[in-house]
Amino acid sequence: MPDPVPLSRVKDLLTEEAAHRTLPREAALALQHAELFVRLSTEQTEKLITELRGLPYVDAVVAVKLADTLPLFPEEIRLLFSKERVALEEAQVTQLLEIIAHHR
Repeated sequence: MPDPVPLSRVKDLLTEEAAHRTLPREAALALQHAELFVRLSTEQTEKLITELRGLPYVDAVVAVKLADTLPLFPEEIRLLFSKERVALEEAQVTQLLEIIAHHR
């Protein structure tokens, strides 16, 4: 399975494509969504994903989800990990929140 693409990168790709041609309706809606919800630049997002991937319990999919949503509360992190086979301890959740807060 290919690595997931963060929303900030999607925004950059669609913006670049929109400069060359008229986007189809679905792509225009995706660009609108990305512009509304992207909070970090592509470079900041990549740095955050790289730091998150350095943790042994964070895979690429979860790292991108965390970078796209920038959770504020432990419950949000637990929700993102709910489908993973990882039971996070309180210290791990706190560590994730600190890393995300540092990049916010």
